[in-house]
Amino acid sequence: MIRFFIAIIFNLKRGPSLVSHMRKMTKHKDRYPEKVRYAYALRLIRFLKKSARITTEVYGTENLPEEGGYVMYPNHQGKYDALGIMYAHHNPCTFVMDKAKSYGFLVRELVDLLGAKRLALDDVRQNIRIMDQITKEVKEGTRFILFSEGGYDRNGNIVQRFKPGSFKCAMKAQVPIIPVTLIDSYIAFNSLKPGPVTTKVIFGKPILYDTYKNMKTHEVADLVRNTIITTMEEHGVYVNSQNSPDLLT
Repeated sequence: MIRFFIAIIFNLKRGPSLVSHMRKMTKHKDRYPEKVRYAYALRLIRFLKKSARITTEVYGTENLPEEGGYVMYPNHQGKYDALGIMYAHHNPCTFVMDKAKSYGFLVRELVDLLGAKRLALDDVRQNIRIMDQITKEVKEGTRFILFSEGGYDRNGNIVQRFKPGSFKCAMKAQVPIIPVTLIDSYIAFNSLKPGPVTTKVIFGKPILYDTYKNMKTHEVADLVRNTIITTMEEHGVYVNSQNSPDLLT
């Protein structure tokens, strides 16, 4: 958390200008195409990364489809997750987040700028409505980041169970599902570790509709989770092994 507050403090001076311009771009989306708004969001992310001394290594961008919508399903570790993925994802994309956490300093503006979706976790009807909107938009070509684990409290590099229902939007839209592996992302804004930090974002090979069309949602959830765990092990992270004393049950 210390690094998160440092990043905010270092950007307080430029904050009003950033907020003002993001609000202007959101209000006049007809004058600011999606690519322009996304480029501005990446500018903000670079400011935060530099202030917090975060380096993010990126792998697997060649796995991302060049055209059409898709849903990225990463493991969830902390506040930096979506920012790290967007930094690594050069084409415009957006994300889904907890409505209660979506109104903080710079967060509100970023959510509105990118047309991100706010999920009220305690409102089932609102959840269904938002997931239907995601299905519609991803069919039309929007790329989403959706955290299937839900929360990230004390997850670290341990991958919790994925919620099968979160995959319905991709499955109904019949679009590719992209497993995204995050390593050490929690250290950025959700730890007390001082000094520079290096995180990893790894885009996995797309799981195409023909591959999962006959699968149940829980089978797709397990497939994506296991793919992420395998990728972590390929990068030297074994905390999800059944023999690991750190594994959460």
